[in-house]
Amino acid sequence: METAISFGVWSLVPLIFALITAFWTRSAIFSLFSGSLIGVMMMGYNPDATMWGLGPAGGLVKLIAASLDGEFIRISVIIIFIGILFELFKRAGVLVAFANKVSKTGTSPKKVKFTTWLMGFFIVDDYFSPLMTGPIMRPLIDKARVSREKLAFILDSTTASVCVLVPFMSWGAYLGGLIAKEGGPVNGANEAIALFAASIPYNIYPMLLIFFTMLIALEIIPDYGFMRKAETRAREEGKVLRDGAIPMVSDEGGDIFEQQQDKAYLFWDFGLPIIIVFGTVIVSYLIFGSLLILEAFIMAVIYLGSSLYIKKYVKDFSDLTEIGVVGAKSVMSAIIITALAYCINTVTKGLGAAEFIMSFSESFMTPSLLVASTFFITAVISFCTGTSWGAFALMIPFVLPIAYGFSGGVAHDPIVYKALAAVVGGGIFGDHSSPVSDTSVLASVGAGSDHMDHVITQLPYALMVGAGTIALYLVI
Repeated sequence: METAISFGVWSLVPLIFALITAFWTRSAIFSLFSGSLIGVMMMGYNPDATMWGLGPAGGLVKLIAASLDGEFIRISVIIIFIGILFELFKRAGVLVAFANKVSKTGTSPKKVKFTTWLMGFFIVDDYFSPLMTGPIMRPLIDKARVSREKLAFILDSTTASVCVLVPFMSWGAYLGGLIAKEGGPVNGANEAIALFAASIPYNIYPMLLIFFTMLIALEIIPDYGFMRKAETRAREEGKVLRDGAIPMVSDEGGDIFEQQQDKAYLFWDFGLPIIIVFGTVIVSYLIFGSLLILEAFIMAVIYLGSSLYIKKYVKDFSDLTEIGVVGAKSVMSAIIITALAYCINTVTKGLGAAEFIMSFSESFMTPSLLVASTFFITAVISFCTGTSWGAFALMIPFVLPIAYGFSGGVAHDPIVYKALAAVVGGGIFGDHSSPVSDTSVLASVGAGSDHMDHVITQLPYALMVGAGTIALYLVI
């Protein structure tokens, strides 16, 4: 889906149309599909299909083929096994037992929200964190009459934001590679990672966002905007989802608080599967240097399915298979939205949206505004493309040479730290707030919220923290 034509400002049309349509209709699937279709028509029809009058359809087929790569398949399978594991938890009755056990110590909204926020520091992975924390905390959140939108916001705010503050994880390795590739005063990956680590104290946006989210969770800062309406609805009417919402994980299996067993084995059927997931991820990272998230969830599903079969909590293999089908069906909307997010990302990349934003911003990239403008530009690119890592790859080669020039060719200099931190923080803003970001989609999956409701309610919070970040960068 590449194109040699320069579309300039028009390269933003598919995404802008998708965003406006999403806020208007609150249908993530319709808006993302519409934006992708417009992008296909701008980039040109499939020549093989045009002769039959199927140009747009052929273009969409080509777009899908170009976008849905192995990474998409991996994420989709992870989401499916999350859905299956959650259905197995429900059949085992452990979610009810866990909620009842925790409720004995109090399930006030503040306590449940703060616990959710705190768990973000123990699961340091932008995919794994929302997918694991969300299903665990969702029953307690519902019982405390906290909106699913608030749960999604807390999950989304403690994923990538925490990851970029830990230099020895995959994010640090990736950023270190980009920094090392630029060369200059940095020689090798170790020096590059050390430079990234030194910039962390200047990474204002993720630190401010994490702190802001904690204050929101503890209700020290009152909710406002769309989130206030969502929280009022949940607390006064008991509706954790708005009427007409399409949650990313459906409740087809029924109310979990109505699914109980005579005896629920909290450790064996809840604690041990979680230990299997965490243990597999941690051990795989220590041994192989990579997080085997998919393998971890598959192993947990195999164990729990076998356990329920042995205890006769499932009738036979057909019943076990049906549980798996229900679990997979419950996350289909999440997979469709993820696929469309990948498609529109390919469209914006093919139209040259990121390159247009960078060329447009060159005129005001001055020394006095370097850090603040770097954060703003990276945030816009990340928001438009839905990828922080892509924004990093575009902006680090653009910003680091300028920063080295201002520092006199010295790598370990405050201006370099600030510029690098601004790139990273700007990428996190887009990753956290964009409706086409896979991280935002997975936060909606983990929370079981309507995706556009999640985006709309959290955007005012992200914009406030982003504005505060720019203000601080202008004065430090």
